[in-house]
Amino acid sequence: MFFKYGDKEIVYLKSKDSILGEVIDTIGYIKRPADRDLFSAVIHHIIGQQVSSAAQKTIWKRINDKTGKVTIDSIDGLSMDEIQKFGTSFRKAEYIKNFAHKIKRGEFILDDIPNKNDEEIVKQLSALKGIGTWTAEMILIFCLQRPNILSYNDLAIHRGLRMLYHHRKIDRKLFEKYRRRFSPYCSVASLYLWAVAGGAVKGMKDYAPNYGLKRRSAR
Repeated sequence: MFFKYGDKEIVYLKSKDSILGEVIDTIGYIKRPADRDLFSAVIHHIIGQQVSSAAQKTIWKRINDKTGKVTIDSIDGLSMDEIQKFGTSFRKAEYIKNFAHKIKRGEFILDDIPNKNDEEIVKQLSALKGIGTWTAEMILIFCLQRPNILSYNDLAIHRGLRMLYHHRKIDRKLFEKYRRRFSPYCSVASLYLWAVAGGAVKGMKDYAPNYGLKRRSAR
């Protein structure tokens, strides 16, 4: 299952922004995996916080191999020690157990979430331990398939915007300008900004001050 979009969204974004339109033509259709199950999507995104995609994939495979399938019961039945042995930190193991515990005991009604608007979902999910605004926004895109999410808290989105429009910095005012331009299909724009930030278009560079120096220092 992938995030769903098509000609309607592409035509709209290209009509609103010729620069983004050129990138869309260059990259083509992007297939980003989506998760049908909200519970497992939350667990998956908690695991993925501040780790590489490869690490997230490895930990996720270990959990699935152990449980057979990530469900409320299978996660609730694991101990903190077992979860840490998959490769997570103590804190993430705590977040995962706390989330499963609340769902299991009826303290958080997950089935109600899809019926709420984006703002309500972010507010309710981010009130849980370990699920901040960014995680909630990723769940909106990659599980609930919400079409109009552009995350201010996503560093790669900032980088993509800097690279695409030659900005040195993306402040809130500038970010909101692009959000309005891409709306109501910000989620599709996000896919292409992530691709740009990841180097999908040759010759594009990050215009942040001292970005090249920072990259060399980090090696």
